[in-house]
Amino acid sequence: MSRRSTRFTQAFAVALTVTFLLSVPRHSEAQAEPGWTPPRSSWGDPDLQGTYSNRSESGTPLERPREFEGRELAEIDREELSALKAEAQADTVERFAGPLHAPDGWWQPDLTMVDGSQAWFIVDPPDGRIPPLTPQAEARAEARAEARRTSTRGPADSYLDRSLYDRCITRGLPGSMMPAIYGNSYDITQAPGYVVIRYEMVHEARVIPIDGPEHLAPRIRSYMGDARGHWEGSTLVVETKSFRPETSYRNANPDTLRLIERFTRIAPDKVQWSVTVDDPDTWTLPWTLTMPLTMDATQPVLEYSCHEGNRGLRNILSAARAQEAETREGEGQ
Repeated sequence: MSRRSTRFTQAFAVALTVTFLLSVPRHSEAQAEPGWTPPRSSWGDPDLQGTYSNRSESGTPLERPREFEGRELAEIDREELSALKAEAQADTVERFAGPLHAPDGWWQPDLTMVDGSQAWFIVDPPDGRIPPLTPQAEARAEARAEARRTSTRGPADSYLDRSLYDRCITRGLPGSMMPAIYGNSYDITQAPGYVVIRYEMVHEARVIPIDGPEHLAPRIRSYMGDARGHWEGSTLVVETKSFRPETSYRNANPDTLRLIERFTRIAPDKVQWSVTVDDPDTWTLPWTLTMPLTMDATQPVLEYSCHEGNRGLRNILSAARAQEAETREGEGQ
């Protein structure tokens, strides 16, 4: 993956100092700090506006690690969380410091995690694991695997063989909300009847109508889906569906997948975000993950410049052609 933003180096610039910031509530139980009243906009809606980052959760696993079997998030103490983050730190350095080179190694020394508040993301089901696939989802997965096994195309025959992320198109949803090795800034802007979320990664934006029209017809699909929001007390609830098949989360059925997000301002500098993944055609149960978004005005959403500097995709394809030529030469063709 190529360097895509002038903020590339900032994504790793803080040393590892882990503290247990808060006990993460269930998605339906997010509460503001005692004695603190969440602000309101000038037109009366709860005010979520600001620039946020989820860099604190970089390296946090989606599912509960096996060593924490039978335990809740709030039961993981500071020392255990520190050890977990240190392990994630070592894994990040091993995976990225070697393959991603730069002149004089100008960014490799900064492959560091920052303060983290939780040990894993999934809070429901209580075991912290993704529920089992349905029989029909297993059949779809096997069909995809069989198609790959029997295909005459390679993983880099064409740009069409690469992911939409490689091609600078999208990370999808909730992928665009999840922490990555860089580009973890988000901007929330509100107006009467609308909430807009801008993402530094791939420079996408979601315009979410509040208490507005019904969802678009199912035949109208988009990479980030069709979102509609409403307020439940101080929580913004957003339902998104009608995804394109290419961005249906974890190969869910795009006809039945719904993502239900909740944004709750729980502190002057923090929004608790959660998303419930609901697709009865793919998983036996809905499941929910959550993480805090921390307000940080020093991390504005900057230009992504993905296509302009995306030499990675060109190099992937040219390297595949070179490898093919070398194979033909070795075979005497």
